[in-house]
Amino acid sequence: MAAAGCRNSWLVSVSRKVGSYLFNSVFIAQAATCGFKMESERPTKLEFAVQMTCESCADKVRAALEGKSGVQSVSIDVGREQVLVESALTSAEVQALIESTGRRAVLKGIGGSEQDLGAAVAMLEGVGKIQGVVRFLQLSEDRCLIDGTVDGLEPGLHGLHVHTLGDLTQDCNSCGEHYNPFGRQHGGPGDSERHVGDLGTIVAGPDGRASFRLEDTQLKVWDVIGRSLVVDAGRTTLVGQLPSLQTHWKP
Repeated sequence: MAAAGCRNSWLVSVSRKVGSYLFNSVFIAQAATCGFKMESERPTKLEFAVQMTCESCADKVRAALEGKSGVQSVSIDVGREQVLVESALTSAEVQALIESTGRRAVLKGIGGSEQDLGAAVAMLEGVGKIQGVVRFLQLSEDRCLIDGTVDGLEPGLHGLHVHTLGDLTQDCNSCGEHYNPFGRQHGGPGDSERHVGDLGTIVAGPDGRASFRLEDTQLKVWDVIGRSLVVDAGRTTLVGQLPSLQTHWKP
């Protein structure tokens, strides 16, 4: 399981009730390079709480959203300070458009345009400047949307994997291998031969932020219950190995 160690890493444990299940998520940033990703163009519904006091505020928010590529519809309720957006953009991109008006926006919910079969949310708060949010939404029986933003990463490509265990007793060394219930070879999201937990790569820009919106046809929301999500940051290859690390975490 272990390969060469890395200089830095971050890990945090998050738990959330989803129905009668407990969702455990572990985020580790260490080394990364290549992989694959399957970006989603399927629209989702986003609900934001936005500071608004009058119709003029609503007009400015509406103008910032309507007509933008990827935005399909906008509904605003000034009294409730609520903005509903149906969009194929990441939640972070929509939030940035709203906040370009000078108003603070907070994402309150995310849902599918057709049916919702389950959802999970994990907050990331690691050592140093590592922090973010990753959301899983089951759009249909065979489509899982993964929408997230992670800040404080090294610029470049970062592998994204679900690991078998949510056990943090030995930090990342007890997270287990990639989630692979069918005993397949390691691969990318677009490959039929792959671990279910192989989600490809995300890209952190020069500012250290990785904002992503992916669809996966093998992973299901109920698959992540009690497991771990790993964000790699440093050199890794498609061999299904997790380097041994020094890690620190806090609940």
